[in-house]
Amino acid sequence: MRGWIRVYSYTRPRENIVRYQPWYLKQGGEWKEMELAEGQRHGKGVIARLAACSDRDQAQRLIGCEIGVRRSQLPELQPGEYYWRDLEGLEVVNLAGKKLGVVDSLLETGANDVLVVKGERERLIPFVQGPVVVEVDLQHGRMRVDWDEDF
Repeated sequence: MRGWIRVYSYTRPRENIVRYQPWYLKQGGEWKEMELAEGQRHGKGVIARLAACSDRDQAQRLIGCEIGVRRSQLPELQPGEYYWRDLEGLEVVNLAGKKLGVVDSLLETGANDVLVVKGERERLIPFVQGPVVVEVDLQHGRMRVDWDEDF
């Protein structure tokens, strides 16, 4: 209604997405800067209205768009914390030295995040620092995991 859109946010808590200004929306393969007029938590999700979006038809054209913000807008992380974007593309090697593949993406689950590692086959590896993820080396683009190659 009146240009409001439902937003799926990866921020924690989810409604923090409305604190970032401006948003960048990916439409047709291109990123476009958009000013957020207002937004709020709505049930378990988030709703928002963009300044350039004042009716239902305009809002409908935004279905499926990705929302991005500049890295400089994000809060500084504590040691041992990572943004998903930092983990994507890392080479994953197990403790035996076997290359398992590259982090393609991450999934959010109720218990913990899960790495989607693509190599000779796809593997789903829980992102649990310590028992599973032994080391994250952003400088060398590598992650060491305690994970059997047959899993």
